[in-house]
Amino acid sequence: MALVDLVMPKLGESIMEATILKWHKQPGDKVKQDETVLEIATDKVDSEVPSTAEGIIEEILFNVNDVVPIGSVIAKIRTEVSEKVPEKAYAPQEKRIPVQQEASVSLSSDSQSEKSLKPQYNKVSGQNGTNSNGSANRFYSPLVLNIAASEGISMTELESIHGTGNEGRVTKKDILQYVSERKQVHGKAKYETTGNQFFSEPISSSQIQDQRFQAADESFAETKTPEFIHGGNVEIIEMDRMRRLIAEHMVRSKHTSPHVTSFTEADVTNLVLWREKIKNEFEKREGTKITFTPLFLEAIIRCIKKYPIINSSVEKDKIIIKKDIHMGMATALPNGNLIVPVIKNADQFNLIGLTKQVNNLAENARNNRLRPEDIQGGTFTMTNVGIFGSLMGTPIINQPQVAILAVGAIKKRPVVIETSQGDSIAIRHMMYLSLSYDHRVVDGSIGASFLSDVAKEFENFNLRREF
Repeated sequence: MALVDLVMPKLGESIMEATILKWHKQPGDKVKQDETVLEIATDKVDSEVPSTAEGIIEEILFNVNDVVPIGSVIAKIRTEVSEKVPEKAYAPQEKRIPVQQEASVSLSSDSQSEKSLKPQYNKVSGQNGTNSNGSANRFYSPLVLNIAASEGISMTELESIHGTGNEGRVTKKDILQYVSERKQVHGKAKYETTGNQFFSEPISSSQIQDQRFQAADESFAETKTPEFIHGGNVEIIEMDRMRRLIAEHMVRSKHTSPHVTSFTEADVTNLVLWREKIKNEFEKREGTKITFTPLFLEAIIRCIKKYPIINSSVEKDKIIIKKDIHMGMATALPNGNLIVPVIKNADQFNLIGLTKQVNNLAENARNNRLRPEDIQGGTFTMTNVGIFGSLMGTPIINQPQVAILAVGAIKKRPVVIETSQGDSIAIRHMMYLSLSYDHRVVDGSIGASFLSDVAKEFENFNLRREF
């Protein structure tokens, strides 16, 4: 007999936690390998977690609606296998490190403040002699312990925090609010003790800039939604789980990347006429409809190859240029929420292949059949705001990417046509394009040039091409 740890799987580059929606198995239930044990949700997709072994559910460690850090053990499965289990699948029970030690070991040995935390956490765990990782009757998740360690919060201080979670647990929200209030108090104390020094000691411009950045960061951390007094005839709707997560993701993106948006317009008459001419034959031959999306993606991919910096991400002071082009396409769900399926290695598909990829992912998104890997690893995103009638938009970057392109509605308008015989006015199919980009990495000249080249690709579409 052996105990197997079922671990919360990694569901994407920027996803650090998931919410448990439903347990399909309970302690004592039999489970087969790859059989669904529970359903989880992130800010991007709902997913099922399969069993990594065959056996009997021994223990469930988290409840429905609990927010669980990626990599945490969520259940234990008792199997008939007696031999040692490979470490890649799960960690043997006798070798597991207590969570309070995990939080300490994960700290950098180079930091003196982090060194001082190790004996505090280990000492408390040793004193307790219980399975909880805090006081004798209080449990702290690894995520809460890691935040406490990184912020220099001692275990004694951590135990004083009021918890709003199940059975008084300290949640991520609780400790982040405590850290915010703690910084505010320390900031005031620092000003009171050092404020007069601004008149007696010279301060360099770099110090002033550092203080401004620090003040901005603390101001963001301390920002709270004001309480409103609602009067008159109103309806209050509670945000659902996905809407709350999307909101948090959007705010985090704005705080991470200094957004700049450039605009241009394109004459897409040739593209519209060509699609209208071949769409019936295309559907009859390929068994799927051709929309404008694969045509747009095809042109964008060609331009990304000219401007590889557009297909990158930022890690601290390093720019990571991605050699593979994984195209995300924002897709609206029936409930109004938005999800971004990803076409992996999109540059390796021809137009027919792109069309089938687009249609399959869109269909799976509408029917809630997307897998976690279908929304992971995107390097650039296109969103079609025109499908809802918008002429243009200022999209928010999908982290950790550095740019996102929005295409607006295609409208017929009279425009001036320049020819060798002179100018004339004609009715053309026109469309606005907008590109939001991370100004830490993409300068205005690069962003505007990339967007202009995409517009030229649309305008120079070959009416005589075969599909």
